[in-house]
Amino acid sequence: MRILLIEDEKKIADFICEGLKIANYKVDRAADGTSGLEMAMVNNYNVILLDYMLPGMNGLEVLRSLKSNNCLSKVIMLTAKDEVDDKVNCLNLGADDYIVKPFSFEELLARIRVILRRDGQEQNACLVYEDLSFNLLTMHVTRAGKEIELTAQELRLLEYLMRNQHKLVTRAQLLEYVWADNDYGDSNKIEVYVYYLRQKIDKGFDQTLIHTMRGKGYMLKK
Repeated sequence: MRILLIEDEKKIADFICEGLKIANYKVDRAADGTSGLEMAMVNNYNVILLDYMLPGMNGLEVLRSLKSNNCLSKVIMLTAKDEVDDKVNCLNLGADDYIVKPFSFEELLARIRVILRRDGQEQNACLVYEDLSFNLLTMHVTRAGKEIELTAQELRLLEYLMRNQHKLVTRAQLLEYVWADNDYGDSNKIEVYVYYLRQKIDKGFDQTLIHTMRGKGYMLKK
């Protein structure tokens, strides 16, 4: 799932982006309406989080342009305006939802999941390999019908392995795409988290799914 955040307040944008990444969403960000609109029109986003008050084009102008150009992304307005007329304007212009600042991240995450379910995207948000299943909207992982509790970092690691099943995943790739880490010399954490993940995913099952390719990396395979 890919999300675009258009928000000019850096602290708020940092807070939202970090939370979405932990929740395993791919996030792009823009700090003004004009660049946000350009990004929205050249990339495919499942959801756009759009601030009401923006430099350049404001949120309503961006929303109007998105809809006039038949953008299919779902739009959630982020606004400090809580008057009924402001909310009605957002919805009348085509917003799928709105959330009033300040808000909790848990509420934002719930609203994202609701509009994705409403659009039927939940059916396409499940990664499956053999008897292992990972629902990207609910963050539920099961193997052979048994629910498995994973930490946020374990979820990110598993998602990357499942998206690259039957492919070699190197330590450098994991550091870059799972940890967003440029310190390629520090790979001990990879071994630690792969071990944790194996204990939860493979232990107690006849078939091992997470394999070490000695000196190369890891692979999800039978």
